[in-house]
Amino acid sequence: MQLGHVRITDHAYEEANADEIKFDEIYFSALHGVVIEEYADDSPYPSVLIFGQTFAGDPVHSVWAYSELNGWAVLITVYRPDPNRWIDCKVRKK
Repeated sequence: MQLGHVRITDHAYEEANADEIKFDEIYFSALHGVVIEEYADDSPYPSVLIFGQTFAGDPVHSVWAYSELNGWAVLITVYRPDPNRWIDCKVRKK
């Protein structure tokens, strides 16, 4: 991701716009965030859910897939976590 090989899905663009999250904040939150879930069986590439924060400290979740074959990171979706569904934005409520 640090080499700039990033693709953004249409869905991620839509969600970012809906939640008013700018790409530089998404990128920042992913680089400085923590992986809270891994989806090794996702297709066509494995993906992860990252919890990070915007420049202002607001919580952000982003799902990224990575292709080792071509070196591309793909932003699948991004959103502001719902506190009714997450404990400290890191653990899903059951």
